[in-house]
Amino acid sequence: MTCNEAEILLHALLDGELDAGNAHQVETHVERCPRCAPQLRAYRELQQAMPVAQLRFTAPASLRRRIEKTLPAAPQRASSRRSVLKGFVMGTALSTAMAATLVVAVFRTDQDQRVLGDIVSAHVRSLQADHLTDVRTSDQHTVKPWFNGKVNIAPPVVDLTAKGFMLLGGRLDYIDGQVVASIVYRRRTHVINVFVAQGAASEAREAKLQTMQGFNIQRWNARGLEFFAISDINVEELREFVEKFEAALHSNSET
Repeated sequence: MTCNEAEILLHALLDGELDAGNAHQVETHVERCPRCAPQLRAYRELQQAMPVAQLRFTAPASLRRRIEKTLPAAPQRASSRRSVLKGFVMGTALSTAMAATLVVAVFRTDQDQRVLGDIVSAHVRSLQADHLTDVRTSDQHTVKPWFNGKVNIAPPVVDLTAKGFMLLGGRLDYIDGQVVASIVYRRRTHVINVFVAQGAASEAREAKLQTMQGFNIQRWNARGLEFFAISDINVEELREFVEKFEAALHSNSET
């Protein structure tokens, strides 16, 4: 096993995602390699230093005081039983609405993190032997129809070889419990996976860059589809790839 091969699998080793055979190969290489051993130690220290995400939230007392200040002042007269009950119902409804908004926000954050975790795991799995492509070809007119009947979308496939990103092929993968299409590209020795899933038909989201476990991930929505481009190339090159990918799709739609 070479250093380049081992470096790709270090994160998977730390997360316990490798089978026994691959884990043994990586551990054996690291024990003998002065380059990979300190890198693995650094990853372990970083993993231990990262706090576990706390999704539980307790509203502070100051929140109640701010809410009370926004409510209309009570009239200067003896309150009837009906007005007291009405105020109670209004306050309860407002509190319930705010609590529901908070729960939705936390749920979306949790779901986004779970999806990104699935993206990283699928990318790492693809880098293992014989799992990168199900259909291996640089011909976009072969890759695109290969997905017919295998996924419930028509993933766009473009050839960016002339732009410095070689099309390697495509495969099926699983993200957030559903089958998705993955279009595979290569930039020098770096693999780029573009996962394509069903998105909201009316939602268009600009590309958002995130980093997880040493991989850069660019996520965006367009044409009723959701895209995730992931690789260990640097941020500038990944943005360049997404821009050229989208430009090619736009050009194809006009012809």
